[in-house]
Amino acid sequence: MATQRRTPGSQASLREANRARIVAAIKKHGGLTQVELAGVTGLSPASVSNIVRELVAAGVLRTTPSTRSGRRATLVSFARTVGLVAGIHVSTRHLRVIVADVNGTVVTDRHMPLARDHRADNELDRASLLLADMLGGLESGIDELLGVGLAIQAPLDRRTGRVAARGILRGWTGVDIAGVMARRLRRPVFVDNGSNLGALAESRLGAARGKQNVIYIDLGDGIGSGLLLGGEVLRGHNGTAGELGHTIIMEGGPLCRCGNRGCLEAIAGGPAILERLEPGGTMKLSDIVVRAMANDSASMRALSEAGTHIGLAAGNLCNLLDPERIVVGGELARAGELLLGPIRMAMENTILVDRADAPDLVQGQLGLTAAAMGAVVLAIDQTNVRAAV
Repeated sequence: MATQRRTPGSQASLREANRARIVAAIKKHGGLTQVELAGVTGLSPASVSNIVRELVAAGVLRTTPSTRSGRRATLVSFARTVGLVAGIHVSTRHLRVIVADVNGTVVTDRHMPLARDHRADNELDRASLLLADMLGGLESGIDELLGVGLAIQAPLDRRTGRVAARGILRGWTGVDIAGVMARRLRRPVFVDNGSNLGALAESRLGAARGKQNVIYIDLGDGIGSGLLLGGEVLRGHNGTAGELGHTIIMEGGPLCRCGNRGCLEAIAGGPAILERLEPGGTMKLSDIVVRAMANDSASMRALSEAGTHIGLAAGNLCNLLDPERIVVGGELARAGELLLGPIRMAMENTILVDRADAPDLVQGQLGLTAAAMGAVVLAIDQTNVRAAV
C-alpha cells in the first residue's frame, strides 16, 4: 500500500497549529522558558526553538535571559509592541481601571470611589473617559487596545451578559453591559462576574497559582465567591454559580438586598458589620480594618463574629466541592488573621475531612486589584494575539 505523503498545505497547517499552541501557552502561563514551553505544549525542544525564533522575528514574542533552578535559561514572553489590554472592575462603591500589556504586566492603574446607587450609563461613560485619559498619558489611543475585560460585582446571566438578579447593582439591571461598552470604545469587550475574575487572577498570578481546585471568597460590601474546578472557572448553567453571599444561613433572618431573608451577606457582609458597630453612622469598611488592627475590641469582635458565619458557609461549600485551597480577598481580607482565624476555625469545625486534610486558607496576594487583574486576564485569553501583528 502506498505511503500517504504530507502535502505542503498540511505541513503549513501543522506549523500554524503549533504556533497557536505556543501563543496559547504563554497567554495562560505568562513568561515561560523554552524547556517549559516544550513541557506544556508537548512539542519537541527543537520545534519550540524554531517557532519561538520565527515569532520573535515577526514581533509577536521576545526572549530575555533568565535563570531556572540556578541555571541559565531563556524566558519567552509576548513582545510589548503587540498591543495593550484593559481590565475594568465596577463594584458597589468603586471603579478601577488597569491597562496592561499582553504579558499581564500593569502599565497604569487608576481607581475612584462611586456613589452607592450608581447607574450603568454614568459609570460606563466614566470608565470610558478614564480609560481614554490613561491611554493618552501613555501616548496611545483606544484603537491600540486589543480587548477590554469588564468585571461586574453582581451575578450575570451567561447567555445575555446582563445582571441576573434584581436588587443587586440596581442601576445595572437589564443593561447589555458588554454591548454598550463595546459601542462606546469600538473595541471587543468581555464581561464576567467580579468574583469569578478574582478567582481567575489569583489562580494565574497570585495565591492560587498552580492549584486546580480553589474557592476564592470576596469579602467587601458584598460576599461573593469564584469557584475554580479542574483549573477552570465554574459559572454554572445560568452563569450565577458562586453566589455564596446569597446562601441562606438563618431562616427568617435580616432582609438581604436580593430580596430574601437570612442570607450570609445580610448577616456578615460589610454593611451588616457597619450597622452593628455604628447604626446610621459614616464609618467605612477600611475604618473597621484599621481599628481592628489597632486592637479596638468592638471592631475585632465584629470581624470575629462575621468570620465565624463566613467560615460555616465556607465549610459547607468545602463539603460540596472538596477544594485544595481557599483564597480570601476583598477589602475585609486586609484584616489578615483577625478575620481569617475565625473563618478557618469555623470552617475546620464544619468540614467532613480531618483537619490535616482540610484545604489551606490564605489571604489573596492581589488585594483590591484582583477583579480588575482578572478582567485583564480575561481580555488576554479572549484576544487573538497573532491577528494583532
